[in-house]
Amino acid sequence: MLRKSVVAMAAILSLSVSARAEDHPSRPSLIVAISVDQFSADLFAQYRSTYGGGLKRLSQGVVFPKGYQSHAATETCPGHSTILTGNRPGHTGIIANNWIDQSVARDDKLVYCAEDPTIAGSSSKNYTASLQRLRVPTLGDRLKAADPASRVIAVAGKDRAALMMGGRGADQIWWWGSREFTSFTARPTTPVVEQINSSIAATVSAEHAPFPLPDNCAALDHPVAVTPTTSVGTGQFTRKSGDYRGFRASPEMDATTLALAGALIDEAGLGRRGHTDLIAIGLSATDYIGHIYGTAGAEMCIQMGQLDTGLGRFFDRLDKAGIDYLVVLTADHGGHDLPERNRENAIADAERIDPALTLPRFNETLAARTRLKAPLLLGDATQGDLYLRRDLSSAAKAKVMKAALALLRGHRQVAAVFTHDQLRAAPEPAGPPEAWSLLDEAKASFDPERSGDLLVLLKPRITPIADPGAGTVATHGSPWDYDRRVPILFWRKGLAGFEQPLGVETVDIMPTLAAEIGLALPKTGIDGHCLDLIAGPATSCPGK
Repeated sequence: MLRKSVVAMAAILSLSVSARAEDHPSRPSLIVAISVDQFSADLFAQYRSTYGGGLKRLSQGVVFPKGYQSHAATETCPGHSTILTGNRPGHTGIIANNWIDQSVARDDKLVYCAEDPTIAGSSSKNYTASLQRLRVPTLGDRLKAADPASRVIAVAGKDRAALMMGGRGADQIWWWGSREFTSFTARPTTPVVEQINSSIAATVSAEHAPFPLPDNCAALDHPVAVTPTTSVGTGQFTRKSGDYRGFRASPEMDATTLALAGALIDEAGLGRRGHTDLIAIGLSATDYIGHIYGTAGAEMCIQMGQLDTGLGRFFDRLDKAGIDYLVVLTADHGGHDLPERNRENAIADAERIDPALTLPRFNETLAARTRLKAPLLLGDATQGDLYLRRDLSSAAKAKVMKAALALLRGHRQVAAVFTHDQLRAAPEPAGPPEAWSLLDEAKASFDPERSGDLLVLLKPRITPIADPGAGTVATHGSPWDYDRRVPILFWRKGLAGFEQPLGVETVDIMPTLAAEIGLALPKTGIDGHCLDLIAGPATSCPGK
């Protein structure tokens, strides 16, 4: 199947080359595509009045406050796969961060979205980073095919963010490892990356004092009990010497990623060579902070201020270099707060998943109901894709399916369960993303080869973490708007700003950027549509 995907991708790229439009008369010299991991539309709205730096600048451009990661699988890898491909996860092939592949020749059948599982000894946790799983080209791939002299660089706090936005043809792809920025083993490092990594080592070797608490964060600075021994809500990112985990889950991580991005732009001369270049930047700290501390406490408030300041400095650096750049900023998914604080803040029905619904417990119940040996269903969690064990007989599979559907559909926390056959038969979603049904959202994440035998969607306000004691108190991944809605912001010097409150999709970003740089796209095979960035009767979209 991989060979077919590569052949198909080559055909798509050849179309882009042969159908290339005339040069756009005012195309920017550099595209800056930024994804802020877990930056929900709710966070953007909550803190918008406080912005005074980079996010204020972007808020004065073309603003789509109701952007959608329109699919049901609102996780990091699927979300990043939509931003610069123009395709939903069902067509990118990236249906989740992890999924089951029972054909891989290893005991661990759980595969990671950005690994090569054919490598001996690989697992979903210990893997070699790869773009093998991505079925479609990115904007950078199309740009390089149309103009090989263009340069494409991706840098991110997570490998899956850098890989899914950078694409196969990127000149450089860098992501945060456990202690430094790294890349594919076959690609040499650069002086800039070595310098940044040395700087990180020196920074982490020293303690970090608390970040200041801005006045607008003071009302959020109070403890919320998560377990009898754990609380969140009062953290200011104090870090001990040598604490790389603390560095990663703090504003320091984003500041360093932006510093590396700026240095790579200078080193490669992006935007100053007479060709259109692209840099994709994945900022991950908001996501780590959201998982560890939640989205509505002092920690996230501090992060929003630091993110705004860091982006401002980054844009100032590009301005001083005299680069004509176009920025798009969005997110891979949204998120919502931990249920304990939600209950304190007026949402009495917020709760954690019933432990009986966790996959090991559910498999035990299913085994008792069917009198078959557990585990009968494979998956990363009960929420999402579940797979019938391949070695079961046809009769056993039918028995397990019937029992699983009865148990799941009868549970008070389950909103819907769709079968593989239901999703295969469902039409492709169309129309405004805010009006989609759960089936539409599920279809947008469905890949007939990779998706499970069952797809389980929990009801709203259910946090799928039964035990927050391990350090993760909140998460995302649901089909509900707090996880689906993200801002989509475009800015360029001289671009007249306007705001469109109606829903658009992140898959619309790639066709919009392609129009801005005069890059023609094939008429089929792309889910997104060009967004007109010109206020008034004129249009920036070809053919409109």
